[in-house]
Amino acid sequence: MRRLRLAALGALGLALLPSQAAAHLATTGLGPVYDGISHLLLSPDDLVPVIAMALLAGLNGSAAGRRALFTLPLAWIAGGLAGFSYGLQILPGALTAGSFLVLGALVASDRPLAPGLVTALATALGLLHGGLNGAGIAAAGREALALAGIGAAVFGIVALAAALVVSLRTGWQRVMIRVAGSWVAAIGLLMLGWALRARS
Repeated sequence: MRRLRLAALGALGLALLPSQAAAHLATTGLGPVYDGISHLLLSPDDLVPVIAMALLAGLNGSAAGRRALFTLPLAWIAGGLAGFSYGLQILPGALTAGSFLVLGALVASDRPLAPGLVTALATALGLLHGGLNGAGIAAAGREALALAGIGAAVFGIVALAAALVVSLRTGWQRVMIRVAGSWVAAIGLLMLGWALRARS
Protein backbone atom coordinates (compact mmCIF):
# COMPACT_ATOMS: atom_id res chain seq x y z
CA MET A 1 0.00 0.00 0.00
CA ARG A 2 2.87 2.34 0.85
CA ARG A 3 4.50 1.73 -2.55
CA LEU A 4 1.22 2.52 -4.27
CA ARG A 5 0.96 5.81 -2.40
CA LEU A 6 4.55 6.71 -3.27
CA ALA A 7 3.96 5.86 -6.93
CA ALA A 8 0.79 7.99 -6.99
CA LEU A 9 2.62 10.87 -5.31
CA GLY A 10 5.48 10.58 -7.81
CA ALA A 11 3.06 10.53 -10.76
CA LEU A 12 1.29 13.61 -9.39
CA GLY A 13 4.64 15.38 -8.99
CA LEU A 14 5.60 14.63 -12.58
CA ALA A 15 2.21 15.79 -13.83
CA LEU A 16 2.63 19.12 -12.05
CA LEU A 17 6.07 19.85 -13.52
CA PRO A 18 5.92 22.75 -15.97
CA SER A 19 6.56 21.93 -19.60
CA GLN A 20 7.00 23.87 -22.80
CA ALA A 21 3.79 25.26 -24.29
CA ALA A 22 3.20 25.67 -28.02
CA ALA A 23 0.74 28.27 -29.23
CA HIS A 24 -0.83 26.37 -32.11
CA LEU A 25 0.99 23.33 -33.42
CA ALA A 26 2.49 20.81 -31.04
CA THR A 27 6.02 19.60 -31.77
CA THR A 28 6.47 15.85 -31.40
CA GLY A 29 10.02 15.67 -32.72
CA LEU A 30 8.88 13.06 -35.26
CA GLY A 31 8.33 15.44 -38.16
CA PRO A 32 5.58 17.68 -39.50
CA VAL A 33 3.13 14.86 -40.34
CA TYR A 34 3.11 13.61 -36.76
CA ASP A 35 2.97 17.20 -35.51
CA GLY A 36 -0.24 17.61 -37.53
CA ILE A 37 -1.73 14.41 -36.13
CA SER A 38 -0.91 15.42 -32.56
CA HIS A 39 -2.31 18.91 -33.17
CA LEU A 40 -5.71 17.54 -34.14
CA LEU A 41 -5.82 15.10 -31.23
CA LEU A 42 -4.80 17.80 -28.73
CA SER A 43 -7.05 20.62 -30.02
CA PRO A 44 -10.64 20.29 -28.81
CA ASP A 45 -11.74 23.17 -31.05
CA ASP A 46 -10.84 21.00 -34.06
CA LEU A 47 -11.36 17.50 -32.68
CA VAL A 48 -14.91 17.94 -31.33
CA PRO A 49 -16.40 19.21 -34.62
CA VAL A 50 -14.72 16.34 -36.50
CA ILE A 51 -16.30 13.84 -34.13
CA ALA A 52 -19.66 15.63 -34.37
CA MET A 53 -19.48 15.53 -38.17
CA ALA A 54 -18.70 11.82 -38.06
CA LEU A 55 -21.63 11.20 -35.72
CA LEU A 56 -23.95 13.17 -37.99
CA ALA A 57 -22.77 11.28 -41.06
CA GLY A 58 -23.20 7.95 -39.28
CA LEU A 59 -26.72 8.83 -38.15
CA ASN A 60 -27.63 9.46 -41.79
CA GLY A 61 -26.48 6.08 -43.05
CA SER A 62 -23.54 4.47 -44.76
CA ALA A 63 -23.79 6.56 -47.96
CA ALA A 64 -23.51 9.81 -46.01
CA GLY A 65 -20.73 8.30 -43.91
CA ARG A 66 -18.70 7.36 -46.99
CA ARG A 67 -19.11 10.82 -48.48
CA ALA A 68 -18.05 12.56 -45.27
CA LEU A 69 -15.13 10.14 -44.92
CA PHE A 70 -13.51 11.44 -48.11
CA THR A 71 -14.92 14.97 -48.32
CA LEU A 72 -13.95 16.22 -44.86
CA PRO A 73 -10.19 15.42 -45.01
CA LEU A 74 -9.85 16.71 -48.58
CA ALA A 75 -11.68 19.95 -47.76
CA TRP A 76 -9.58 20.31 -44.60
CA ILE A 77 -6.35 20.03 -46.58
CA ALA A 78 -7.63 22.40 -49.31
CA GLY A 79 -8.69 24.98 -46.72
CA GLY A 80 -5.40 24.51 -44.90
CA LEU A 81 -3.39 25.15 -48.05
CA ALA A 82 -5.41 28.30 -48.71
CA GLY A 83 -4.89 29.51 -45.13
CA PHE A 84 -1.21 28.64 -45.31
CA SER A 85 -0.81 30.57 -48.59
CA TYR A 86 -2.43 33.72 -47.26
CA GLY A 87 -0.66 33.44 -43.92
CA LEU A 88 -3.48 35.36 -42.26
CA GLN A 89 -6.60 34.31 -40.43
CA ILE A 90 -9.00 35.37 -43.15
CA LEU A 91 -11.90 33.81 -41.25
CA PRO A 92 -12.92 34.94 -37.77
CA GLY A 93 -12.24 32.39 -35.08
CA ALA A 94 -15.78 32.87 -33.72
CA LEU A 95 -17.02 30.77 -36.64
CA THR A 96 -15.63 27.76 -34.78
CA ALA A 97 -18.42 28.19 -32.24
CA GLY A 98 -20.89 28.14 -35.11
CA SER A 99 -19.60 24.77 -36.28
CA PHE A 100 -20.10 23.38 -32.76
CA LEU A 101 -23.63 24.78 -32.60
CA VAL A 102 -24.80 23.66 -36.04
CA LEU A 103 -23.33 20.17 -35.96
CA GLY A 104 -24.31 19.58 -32.35
CA ALA A 105 -27.91 20.66 -32.98
CA LEU A 106 -28.16 18.46 -36.09
CA VAL A 107 -26.83 15.43 -34.22
CA ALA A 108 -29.16 16.10 -31.27
CA SER A 109 -32.21 16.44 -33.50
CA ASP A 110 -31.41 13.21 -35.42
CA ARG A 111 -33.38 14.36 -38.47
CA PRO A 112 -32.65 12.50 -41.71
CA LEU A 113 -30.48 14.55 -44.06
CA ALA A 114 -29.75 13.90 -47.71
CA PRO A 115 -26.21 12.64 -48.38
CA GLY A 116 -25.60 15.76 -50.49
CA LEU A 117 -26.35 18.02 -47.52
CA VAL A 118 -24.03 15.98 -45.29
CA THR A 119 -21.33 16.36 -47.97
CA ALA A 120 -21.89 20.15 -48.08
CA LEU A 121 -21.61 20.37 -44.29
CA ALA A 122 -18.41 18.30 -44.32
CA THR A 123 -16.96 20.55 -47.03
CA ALA A 124 -17.82 23.73 -45.12
CA LEU A 125 -16.39 22.34 -41.88
CA GLY A 126 -13.19 21.23 -43.57
CA LEU A 127 -12.64 24.53 -45.35
CA LEU A 128 -13.31 26.57 -42.19
CA HIS A 129 -11.16 24.64 -39.75
CA GLY A 130 -8.52 23.78 -42.34
CA GLY A 131 -8.17 27.45 -43.22
CA LEU A 132 -7.68 28.35 -39.58
CA ASN A 133 -5.14 25.52 -39.15
CA GLY A 134 -3.22 26.54 -42.28
CA ALA A 135 -3.04 30.16 -41.15
CA GLY A 136 -1.81 29.05 -37.72
CA ILE A 137 0.83 26.79 -39.25
CA ALA A 138 2.08 29.64 -41.45
CA ALA A 139 2.12 32.07 -38.51
CA ALA A 140 4.16 29.57 -36.47
CA GLY A 141 6.66 29.17 -39.32
CA ARG A 142 6.01 25.43 -39.64
CA GLU A 143 5.85 23.25 -42.73
CA ALA A 144 2.62 22.84 -44.68
CA LEU A 145 3.23 19.09 -44.61
CA ALA A 146 1.58 19.14 -41.18
CA LEU A 147 -1.72 19.46 -43.04
CA ALA A 148 -1.21 15.93 -44.39
CA GLY A 149 -1.03 14.65 -40.81
CA ILE A 150 -4.16 16.56 -39.86
CA GLY A 151 -5.97 15.19 -42.92
CA ALA A 152 -4.92 11.63 -42.09
CA ALA A 153 -6.11 12.00 -38.51
CA VAL A 154 -9.43 13.44 -39.68
CA PHE A 155 -9.85 10.49 -42.06
CA GLY A 156 -9.18 7.96 -39.30
CA ILE A 157 -11.52 9.60 -36.79
CA VAL A 158 -14.38 9.91 -39.29
CA ALA A 159 -13.90 6.31 -40.44
CA LEU A 160 -14.07 4.91 -36.91
CA ALA A 161 -16.79 7.14 -35.47
CA ALA A 162 -19.12 7.05 -38.48
CA ALA A 163 -18.79 3.27 -38.81
CA LEU A 164 -19.60 2.87 -35.12
CA VAL A 165 -22.75 4.98 -35.43
CA VAL A 166 -23.89 3.24 -38.62
CA SER A 167 -23.66 -0.09 -36.78
CA LEU A 168 -25.96 1.03 -33.95
CA ARG A 169 -29.30 -0.76 -34.11
CA THR A 170 -31.25 -0.06 -30.93
CA GLY A 171 -33.04 3.16 -30.05
CA TRP A 172 -31.20 3.80 -26.79
CA GLN A 173 -27.86 3.72 -28.61
CA ARG A 174 -29.03 6.47 -30.98
CA VAL A 175 -30.24 8.44 -27.96
CA MET A 176 -26.69 8.32 -26.56
CA ILE A 177 -25.39 9.82 -29.81
CA ARG A 178 -28.08 12.52 -29.65
CA VAL A 179 -27.07 13.38 -26.08
CA ALA A 180 -23.47 13.74 -27.24
CA GLY A 181 -24.71 16.12 -29.95
CA SER A 182 -26.55 18.22 -27.37
CA TRP A 183 -23.32 18.54 -25.39
CA VAL A 184 -21.47 19.69 -28.50
CA ALA A 185 -24.16 22.30 -29.14
CA ALA A 186 -23.97 23.46 -25.51
CA ILE A 187 -20.19 23.86 -25.78
CA GLY A 188 -20.70 25.87 -28.98
CA LEU A 189 -23.16 28.15 -27.22
CA LEU A 190 -20.64 28.79 -24.45
CA MET A 191 -17.88 29.47 -27.01
CA LEU A 192 -20.14 31.89 -28.88
CA GLY A 193 -20.92 33.74 -25.66
CA TRP A 194 -17.23 34.06 -24.85
CA ALA A 195 -16.43 35.25 -28.38
CA LEU A 196 -19.17 37.90 -28.26
CA ARG A 197 -18.09 39.02 -24.80
CA ALA A 198 -14.48 39.38 -25.96
CA ARG A 199 -15.60 41.67 -28.79
CA SER A 200 -17.53 44.01 -26.48
